[in-house]
Amino acid sequence: MPADFEITFLGTGTSVGVPVIGCECPVCTSSDPRNTRTRSSIHVRAGDISLLVDSGPDLREQALREKITRVDAVLYTHGHVDHVVGFDELRAFCWRRDTPLPMHGSTQTLTTLRTMFSWAFSEENVYRGYVKPGAIEFDGPFSYGDLKVTPLLVEHGAVDTHGFLFEHPGSPPSAYIPDVKRIPQETLDRIHQVDILIIDSLRPSSHPTHMSVTEALAAIERIDPGKAWLTHLGHENEHSQLESTLPHRIRVAHDGLKL
Repeated sequence: MPADFEITFLGTGTSVGVPVIGCECPVCTSSDPRNTRTRSSIHVRAGDISLLVDSGPDLREQALREKITRVDAVLYTHGHVDHVVGFDELRAFCWRRDTPLPMHGSTQTLTTLRTMFSWAFSEENVYRGYVKPGAIEFDGPFSYGDLKVTPLLVEHGAVDTHGFLFEHPGSPPSAYIPDVKRIPQETLDRIHQVDILIIDSLRPSSHPTHMSVTEALAAIERIDPGKAWLTHLGHENEHSQLESTLPHRIRVAHDGLKL
């Protein structure tokens, strides 16, 4: 029997993915499939509820690989290209719906979507084959069935960015924060000692808008989760090598991994 609550890593890579075009570094030419990383996204299943976090450029490939045939809502972390430009692939999840597909995001993120995909939000979008978005601005926690979703405000460059806390009866509370440079105290307090933490860990060296491996480990130490998974990984991170340096409760996520 499948678990009542499941997180699938659709993608664990940074904005350019891994392998990087034109790169012949050891990670980009690795034969270890865990070093092949599509753009970061997760799928959350809670009972019969199916949620997608972000719609990146690899969404079609990811959905086919994981055999995702239905999505009840899309949750957007922010409006950067690598998290939204698979938007048109959401058509496949609208064909069998009689109502718009709920899309949750901040005011800024939804404004970005309306600008980039104005045809979908237009009143003239009446053809059944197109994406039918139902924009819903964040206003605190919300629920789908027994699953409670809490947006988590974080700092990531100059755009409004959120992670999400997922709470489902009988399942470990899980926080997903794929793009972050700094976590405000209020968010730290909200996810302190969460059972599962999934967090940005771009590369060993510092980056202006993403956590480095060192910064991610420091954040994990402060949050003190039961278990943590690193995601949004660039080609500077070789999977097995990085994982061999980590404490027992911290692991490196890879595409297709299910929790």
